[in-house]
Amino acid sequence: MNRSEKVVLSEIKNNLQNRKINILDHEEMNKYAVIVPIVVNDDQSLSILFEIRAKKLRRQPGEVSFPGGKIDKSDLSEKDAAIREASEELGIPKDDIEIIGQLDTYIPSLNSIIYPFVAKINIQQLNPNRDEVDDIFLVPIDYFLQTEPEKHEINIKIEPSDSFPFHLIPGGKNYPWRKRKIYELFYIYNDYIIWGLTAKIVHHFVSIIPK
Repeated sequence: MNRSEKVVLSEIKNNLQNRKINILDHEEMNKYAVIVPIVVNDDQSLSILFEIRAKKLRRQPGEVSFPGGKIDKSDLSEKDAAIREASEELGIPKDDIEIIGQLDTYIPSLNSIIYPFVAKINIQQLNPNRDEVDDIFLVPIDYFLQTEPEKHEINIKIEPSDSFPFHLIPGGKNYPWRKRKIYELFYIYNDYIIWGLTAKIVHHFVSIIPK
């Protein structure tokens, strides 16, 4: 005998209301955590610390970035991963990294998720890991509050593989794939170029702090 629709609907409702909402297919995605490091200067003004990635790195060598990296299975949470990565890259004790908030989760591609955090850091014992970091520099928060980034458009075209089953979709090979546009932001501070993911996180951060 089939269970009544009332019982089945009740179970569906219970399962939906008692589950944690997540991102669909998140298990298949690479997850990363980064920190926006806030430094209190001697005059009590605030700056953001940036890294210049080591030129020998495989991914984005020589580019400006925030401390951070891939979340390991051993990390207890995204926040713990962010603290661990920042500690390893900047060479400072974890106790010198005080998380003060979390920013919006960012999905820059179909297979990755970025969890950004904001933290106050103490740089008195700063000793960057030269295998990952060529240099660090500070930018006053006021600069970002007073400066709009340059905005440039990128067009993304969908190109199915040769084995794609065109016969299963309306229009086949003539299916009207929609082109996607994304925008890259650029901050130019002295000789430093802050762009891409790092610039987007900065822009998001300064949009929610007092002007």
